[in-house]
Amino acid sequence: MTDMLVKLYDLTAQSSVPSANTTVRRALATERPAVVRWVRWHFGAGWAAECEPAFGRMPVSAFIALHDNQLAGFCVYDCTARGMLGPIGVAAPQQRRGIGRALLLAALEDMHANGYAYAVVGWVDEQTFFQRVAGATPIPDSKPGFYRGMLMEDRRLS
Repeated sequence: MTDMLVKLYDLTAQSSVPSANTTVRRALATERPAVVRWVRWHFGAGWAAECEPAFGRMPVSAFIALHDNQLAGFCVYDCTARGMLGPIGVAAPQQRRGIGRALLLAALEDMHANGYAYAVVGWVDEQTFFQRVAGATPIPDSKPGFYRGMLMEDRRLS
């Protein structure tokens, strides 16, 4: 997995609502327990831990998608390091419906509005998604990059 770079100043206004019964918005600080629990359930403890710092920022740097008033996805930034976007995830039943795209663009547009020129998407597994939606390009020699030497959770304890 490699890191990717997004030129925020090259983003064009692309915001889109995936469907009439889906909403993408900034999470509220009081939603922290529910969102972190949901992320842990769907994506594991590592992503939940990365997600938590977003709720300590002001404004909160977490975006959520609600489908039929149920949490369907999330995207955070400035959690692992300033200027880094991620993790981002959409529940399996809701994938391929434009929710990930809407979440990614909401977070990137917010970063740009807050004065960032670039966003680094860390440890990307699905490069084509970020290339297609945001024009992201791989950063050479970024594997393992920022995550070098990261302490991994002992699976026997989870």
